[in-house]
Amino acid sequence: MPKKKLYKQGGIVYSTADDFNSFQEEETEEFLPAGEQLLKIVVDKKHRSGKVASIIKGFALKETEIEAIAKKLKAFCGSGGSAKDNEIIIQGDHRDKILQWLLKNGYSKSRKI
Repeated sequence: MPKKKLYKQGGIVYSTADDFNSFQEEETEEFLPAGEQLLKIVVDKKHRSGKVASIIKGFALKETEIEAIAKKLKAFCGSGGSAKDNEIIIQGDHRDKILQWLLKNGYSKSRKI
């Protein structure tokens, strides 16, 4: 049997509630400025065939902004990496370089673990 398609209103077809608004806007996420974000830089080897990767956790930004920061960090460190799930992954142990770049660009509450 084919799967049922849900409506764009979140799957709600009909409601008897008096205060129900079928066209509610989604709640917007709150994003912090660079100086207020608490970023942690950790090194991880799990699920990477024993290779080391530096991971920056704790971003409270839009996904496109995180990808832009990841691109700049990859160029600064001279290595590959990716951005997903509000984290930036840089190949290799570049904690010192990453911390230096973050502090220079206004992320003053960054720290390496």
